[in-house]
Amino acid sequence: MTRLLFVCSRNRLRSPTAEQVFAGREGLEVASAGTNRDADTPVTADLVAWADIVFVMEKAQREKLQARYRAALKDKRLVCLDIPDRFAFMDPALVALLERKVRPFLR
Repeated sequence: MTRLLFVCSRNRLRSPTAEQVFAGREGLEVASAGTNRDADTPVTADLVAWADIVFVMEKAQREKLQARYRAALKDKRLVCLDIPDRFAFMDPALVALLERKVRPFLR
C-alpha cells in the first residue's frame, strides 16, 4: 500500500480534488491537507510521517513543509506538481493535470 499526501495552501480546492481523484484506487491510501493555519485540514507532523510520497502544488508549500517538518520528511519523496491556484474543486482541467503529473510517481 502506497500512502499519498496532497498538500495545497488551504486544503479547499486543489489538494481535496487530488484526494478525491486518487482515493479508492487499488494499492493507494490518500489524504490531503493545507499549509495555512486556516486550512480545512492543516498539515501535521503525523500526516507527513504517515505518507510515503508528499505532493505539494507549489514551491512555496514545499518550502513551508521543509522548514516545519524537516525531520519527518527525511526519508520521504517530496514532489512539487507546479499547479497554480486557479482551479475550482473537481475542475476537469485540474483533474486531467493531476492525472498527468501524478501518474509517473505511482509505478
